[in-house]
Amino acid sequence: MTQLADRLTGSGAGDARLGGGRPVPDLVTEIPGPKARALIALDARYTSPSLPRAYAMVPARGDGLVVEDVDGNLFLDFAAGIAVTSTGHVHPEVVRAVQRQAEKLLHFSASDFYLPIYVDVCRELGRISPTRGPNRAFLTNSGTEAIEVALKLARHATGRPNVIAFFGAFHGRSYGAVTLTASKARYHARFGPMLPGVFHAPYGTKEGLDFITEQLFKRVVVPEEVAAIFVEPILGEGGYVVPHDGFLPGLREICDRHGILLVADEVQTGAGRTGRMWAVEHWGVEPDIVVLAKGIASGLPLGAMVGRADLFDWTKGAHGSTYGGNPLACAAALATIRLLESGLIDNAARMGDRLMGRLRERLVGRYGVVREVRGKGLMIGIAFDSHEHAAAVEQASFQRGLLVLEAGDDAVRMCPALSVDPEQVDVAVGIFEQAVAEVEHRAG
Repeated sequence: MTQLADRLTGSGAGDARLGGGRPVPDLVTEIPGPKARALIALDARYTSPSLPRAYAMVPARGDGLVVEDVDGNLFLDFAAGIAVTSTGHVHPEVVRAVQRQAEKLLHFSASDFYLPIYVDVCRELGRISPTRGPNRAFLTNSGTEAIEVALKLARHATGRPNVIAFFGAFHGRSYGAVTLTASKARYHARFGPMLPGVFHAPYGTKEGLDFITEQLFKRVVVPEEVAAIFVEPILGEGGYVVPHDGFLPGLREICDRHGILLVADEVQTGAGRTGRMWAVEHWGVEPDIVVLAKGIASGLPLGAMVGRADLFDWTKGAHGSTYGGNPLACAAALATIRLLESGLIDNAARMGDRLMGRLRERLVGRYGVVREVRGKGLMIGIAFDSHEHAAAVEQASFQRGLLVLEAGDDAVRMCPALSVDPEQVDVAVGIFEQAVAEVEHRAG
């Protein structure tokens, strides 16, 4: 059993390998340290100022849930590169898969030629997909690219021009995806006009379903001209908001009634993060198209759109990608799927219950700045009474060596690697409570 756990988590030669027996977190300089400050100054000179940057973290290497910065400080990572490193940093099986592929072939575009490992990944994604019936897949480099493919396919397959998305949703920053996005107005600022034919509704409630049928369909757009409804099963960047239980089944019923495609954006919720391979499985809903990225390749750039095979009636050249489904990312994805199905998804469910339970026990009702703890599996949001307090807790956690990220208007998200263990959960909760206590004390 221990050998199996070590293989799944990479912990046999794992987290301790990086720290050499040091505790985690272990901060040996001020934060940020001198090397980090130097790099940040260089970054400010040469990189685009559009990059948002949460805090002054300058990583040098990682292992499991441990990240060492350029100054030798060890951090406990409960952000996972924005829910990307699903198997932990540099999981040895993923690394070996990438190394083996790198020795054979780095690139050969699957858009113009027949790449065996591309087919292997598409077949695996079809096997594990939550979509209805036989499936086909298109591989991309990112989640936003996969959203663009889904948007094009939905319009092409249905012959309809319009789509519906939700307030609070985040689907990416390329033009189609950012038009669907409605989590922050600044994502649209000075980039207009946005893509036409996109309408938004309230997320997650019966009122949102009623808005679609009683407002949008009656006053704005007839359902016969709606190609698809795009939905995150749980809001990601919008605050880790879990919908009411009837919401996703209600969307499925609306789509079935009007011949509309249901597109599940599982970029952040998928690949086992919620304790199921796909978050839609919690509600027994089968989408027509699923979009994925982030955790499916453990940190290598891979996205995908998987959908019902009968929808793929477009002709050669209708869509393509030079780098999408590159051999290295495909090798990482195949290794990742094996690890997810060999125990990491189950671990996400168990550790998610532990993390949720301890956060609620330690925070809710004890600190006035905390409103609620919500989520599923290892996709957990802690909602605060203001954006300012959420931001302050994020920073106070960082100063103590715990990496977490803000989400939505007033929440902090915890989305550690699916390999997290009980001790790491308990350490993270203890540090986070210290951060919350400090912020509440400062608030008076």
